[in-house]
Amino acid sequence: MTRLLPLHIRIRKDIEDQIKRGDMRPGDRIPYEHELMLSYGCARMTVNKALSALVASGLIERRKKAGSFVAVPEISAMVLDIPDLQAQTEARGETYAFTLIWCKSTEDVLELEGVHICAGRPLCLERRTIHLKSVPEALDIDFSQISPGSWLLGKVPWTQAENRISAIAADKDIADRLGLSKGAACLKVDRRTWQNSQAITSVSQVFDGAHYHLIAKF
Repeated sequence: MTRLLPLHIRIRKDIEDQIKRGDMRPGDRIPYEHELMLSYGCARMTVNKALSALVASGLIERRKKAGSFVAVPEISAMVLDIPDLQAQTEARGETYAFTLIWCKSTEDVLELEGVHICAGRPLCLERRTIHLKSVPEALDIDFSQISPGSWLLGKVPWTQAENRISAIAADKDIADRLGLSKGAACLKVDRRTWQNSQAITSVSQVFDGAHYHLIAKF
C-alpha cells in the first residue's frame, strides 16, 4: 500500500515513523534535502513538500543554514485540570519515563523526588509528599516503575484541588536535573489535593518553561 502513495507522502511517513519509533530523537538532524533527493530519486520540490508537512505537524523544525531537526515536543495542560504527564506524552506517540531520584517515608508521609522524561528529554522535576493516612498502599508501590502522579490519579479520586503557579529561574539543582542552563526560565506548579477533608498529596513540579504550557479554558 505504501508504494501507491505519492512520493512526498512516503517520505514524510518514513521520517514520521522513525521519529515515533525513537530511531530519531529530539534534536537529531534530519538528512539534508540533497541526501533525501538521492535516497528517493526525486526533485527538491518533492522533498520540500514532505518536510514542510512535518514542520506543520510539529514533528520537525527548520533552522536557518543548519538544516532540519526533530523537534522537542511541547506539552500543554489545562490550568483547572490535574495533568497525567505520562498519558499526555503517550497520547502524542512519544516515549515516557519517570526517573526516581530518592524516596523516603515516615510514619505519616512518603516523600520522593523524580524527573519526568518525555520524548527522551527531561521535562519536569517533581518533589512530592503522599499522606499515608489517606493512601497507605503507597508504601508498597515501586515508583521507579510508575510515576506517582499517574498512580494516584488512577487509585484515589480527589474531591478538591489547589494549584499555585509561578515563574522561576532554574537554580543549579533544577538546571542539573532538567539539563538546562542556570537561570533558565521555568514554570513551577505547586498542587495539593484532598478527598473530602483528608489530604491526599502535595507536589511541587518545575517544568522546562520552553516546552510546557498551561492553558485556561472556561
